[in-house]
Amino acid sequence: MPPGFWNVIKAEIAMWRVGILPGCAVIGLVILARYMGLMQSVEWLAFDNFLRLRPEESIDERIVIVGIDEEDVRHHNYYQSDAVISNHDLATLLLKLQTYQPRVIGLDIYQNPPVNTNHDKLAAILQKSPNIIAIEKVLPEPIPPPPKIPPEQVGFADQITDIDGKLRRILLGTPTLQGYKLSLSIRLSAAYLARNHIVLENGRRDRAAMRFGKTELPRFLPNSGGYIHTDAGGVQVLLNFRSGHARFRTVSSSDIKRGKVNPTWLRDRIIIIGITAPSRKDFFTTTAIPSNQISKGRIYGVEVQAHATSQIISAVLNERPLLNTWNDQWEYFWIFVWGVCGIAIARLTKSPLNNLIIVVLASVSLGLICYFSLIFGWWIPFIPAILVLIVNGMELTALYQYDQALRSGIKIRQAIIESTFETIHNGPLQSLAKVLQLLRGQDESNQEIIPVIAEELEKLNYELRGIYEYLQQESLDQDTSLYLGNDLVLNLQEPLHDLLYQVYTYTLERDFPGFKNIRIKIRTFEPIDERFLTIEHKRGICRFLEEALCNVGKHATGATRLQVTCTISEGYYTLSVIDNGLGCTASKAGRGTQQFINLAKQLQGKFERSPLCPHGTICQLSWPMNR
Repeated sequence: MPPGFWNVIKAEIAMWRVGILPGCAVIGLVILARYMGLMQSVEWLAFDNFLRLRPEESIDERIVIVGIDEEDVRHHNYYQSDAVISNHDLATLLLKLQTYQPRVIGLDIYQNPPVNTNHDKLAAILQKSPNIIAIEKVLPEPIPPPPKIPPEQVGFADQITDIDGKLRRILLGTPTLQGYKLSLSIRLSAAYLARNHIVLENGRRDRAAMRFGKTELPRFLPNSGGYIHTDAGGVQVLLNFRSGHARFRTVSSSDIKRGKVNPTWLRDRIIIIGITAPSRKDFFTTTAIPSNQISKGRIYGVEVQAHATSQIISAVLNERPLLNTWNDQWEYFWIFVWGVCGIAIARLTKSPLNNLIIVVLASVSLGLICYFSLIFGWWIPFIPAILVLIVNGMELTALYQYDQALRSGIKIRQAIIESTFETIHNGPLQSLAKVLQLLRGQDESNQEIIPVIAEELEKLNYELRGIYEYLQQESLDQDTSLYLGNDLVLNLQEPLHDLLYQVYTYTLERDFPGFKNIRIKIRTFEPIDERFLTIEHKRGICRFLEEALCNVGKHATGATRLQVTCTISEGYYTLSVIDNGLGCTASKAGRGTQQFINLAKQLQGKFERSPLCPHGTICQLSWPMNR
């Protein structure tokens, strides 16, 4: 494993940590808001829109709606009463429908109280026709079914609307004071499927649910889908409306009486008789199916019964999806995953534009996943997921960019500090070391050394003032200059071998004791491929050469030979400084040595300083040609 691998991991963890805490806080707040029900309405809205945008389905020809429309009401002058059709007319309509041999007839009309004396005729027809299902109302104010009709021919027509007034679920069964009651849609489905030897049973996975054959109707629970702490009394299911504009074949009662209907439309079908006259206001509101200027989002009660019945028999016979939901744990995990995805987008994108593009693409992907999941029968959270994605994905980007700018500023300041130290270390500190060396080697009574020390201190003063002027200039052109002395500032954009030669020449001209006895100087600086070197790398290599030569001047006592080379060997560039002096006896690595060890790591190379036998020192820096 590369030596810098763990450093990279630590740095990456530190960067991720910037967004993890605020990102998780956003996720937690969104989950809390959802748990408190603050997002329920917008989740319902998203659910309705996804349902409305589904591909259009074909007409379910197994169900025919016979509507009591405005023309029927006007023709029979029912405006003066609560009834929409007289018992006489209803009995006549039923007798006419029976001639078409339907499989089952659902009567979605309350006949209480009786309209006229022909009530006994209607009751007789209902008693003698086991394929006719009448309705009652059980919640909250009961309306009884027609008298003398067997209980198995009665289903309730109650519907449950949400707090926004829209219909999204249906009640299939509920306990009452008169016993357990079943809905009209369940009665119609059971009667129709009985011909296929499929009967109504309790669920297997959920014993409280209802099942036809192998198809178990997923029971609505208090927190199903976008619902939060909702009353799920009885047996309820989400209503999977049949999509499209033309969902069922609808004929008027007048057309039936006049025989203007194709007999094949009615034979062996489910016929549901109900009100389609707007004046009677027997309708519900929904945005889950396409509407027009006439309906304006309203759906008649008889059509609701058709949707509910069609949903059941289509699932049993055609495997049309029923609407399922995840349990709470999976839904909140889903929200958490998209929140983390937003944090990742904020961390990995480098610019606001890229961030915006990726967040938009991720949001579209989330929408498509939720949309197609609903087509296949799964309602999964969309609003809280897209909220944590967008907030974390976009807002945290500013936080990451601020943190990066802060880190960059710290890095720049650190680089200035390092550069300043190198400048002081290789200039004034070297002069100061020379003064200290002179002081240690002389007796206090020796007056001859005082002028020499004074001269060196004056030089030190001059060099320190020069550093101030250099730092002022470096603030304007920090990245491309290298200070070597008051009179020499190198341009780091020049070729590296030329820079090394200038460093070599300048340093050897400095007044160090170790340079005085050198008679043999060998110098070779071969051209270097600089494509893989940064300005900072070049600065560090030049500082290395300066430091190595200064060490020769300070410590290589009695050196007569100096070899400085930068050559290519076995795929590596090697910059070497070799002398034959006595060398330094200190065992502890100084600050300069540590700097060059770090430089070697940056270059993915190696640094070496070691004594030679019988005397001398080699100091060299190597780095690969193609890093």
